[in-house]
Amino acid sequence: MEDAEWLAEHFNNVQIWNNLRDYIPHPYTMGDAEKFITAQENIDPVQNFLVMDEEGKPAGGIGITLKEDIYRMNVELGYWIAEPCWGKGIATEAVRQMTGYTFENWAINRIVAEVFEYNRPSMRVLEKNGFFLENVSRKGILKNGYLWDNFIWVKQKIY
Repeated sequence: MEDAEWLAEHFNNVQIWNNLRDYIPHPYTMGDAEKFITAQENIDPVQNFLVMDEEGKPAGGIGITLKEDIYRMNVELGYWIAEPCWGKGIATEAVRQMTGYTFENWAINRIVAEVFEYNRPSMRVLEKNGFFLENVSRKGILKNGYLWDNFIWVKQKIY
């Protein structure tokens, strides 16, 4: 809970929200942060982490969503980095660590990450971590009143 204020402040940034799904509230309040943190308390193994910078200060968040039914061998990866920390390699390292952690802790064979067409830096993070572009869903998402392409990146477990 000691990071709730930091989370609310940085996750409330519209530049962050423009790259997120609409179910994430905007504006993002202290109450939203506290509710999210409380919801994580009993999840084992942990699925969502605070990302730290090289000095051990909060820099963003990263997590997975387990898929169900015929998609149960997949997880979806999501991450964000606070704007003051952009361009420092923090997302690349966080994705590297989360990828290893995910393959070690769940019996899955694919990690999927969806990136909106205008978020090229995020695509580069995935590419540097061995993800490949599997599909582009042309005008497949509606964000902020506009239709955008959705880039679907995948990393498969090597057996």
